[in-house]
Amino acid sequence: MWCYRGGSISTEPRINDRIRVPEVRLVGPSGEQVGIVPLAKALELAQEYDLDLVEVAASARPPVCKLMDYGKFKYESAMKAREARKNQAHTVIKEMKLRPKIDPHDYDTKKGHVVRFLKQGDKVKITIMFRGREQSRPELGYRLLQRLASDVEDLGFIESNPKQDGRNMIMVLGPHKKKTEAMAEAREAQAARKAERQGVAAADEATPSEEAAPVEATDAKDAEVTEADAGEANAEA
Repeated sequence: MWCYRGGSISTEPRINDRIRVPEVRLVGPSGEQVGIVPLAKALELAQEYDLDLVEVAASARPPVCKLMDYGKFKYESAMKAREARKNQAHTVIKEMKLRPKIDPHDYDTKKGHVVRFLKQGDKVKITIMFRGREQSRPELGYRLLQRLASDVEDLGFIESNPKQDGRNMIMVLGPHKKKTEAMAEAREAQAARKAERQGVAAADEATPSEEAAPVEATDAKDAEVTEADAGEANAEA
């Protein structure tokens, strides 16, 4: 009885001598269709072009193989996957907690955090926490949430309307700007700041040193004194 012993299953395509079929449908280096050729002929062409014979569609009949530089192909594929992961937008929900009777300074501080989150393209969960007798005044929390939504309406919108959840009231704000757009703008701003710093550094290097000025002035003064002494000597003579 056959039993699978485990181990990883390779997802790499078969290349060159690992291809075990009598004939293949061959695609040239530039994507041109060569046609169905014997495997030996395809391997011969790969050697002639100094390329690899790579099986790109194993389930086809006959399998489709392409002539390519497999090492370069793997490197470029890895770089593309890395860039895709870098630019991938992850949905993040930030949370901000407020009290119904929050003072103006704390409110401005909390609002500033909400503005920053929305600019980053993140959703924000706003939680109003009621304590004691405040639970009998849910309208206080509702008005506060509406006020906050109005203050940041240029950056976000109410994605989930205020609703009571036990002792808390919750509202979710969604950003107008997509996460990918926010990330792209952040990278552009960072590049602009870097270019500005480099420009300032280059300008500082190009500015002549001011330490040489007093030396020149001293040399000029000494020259004047020397000329005066020469004049007196000639007069005495």
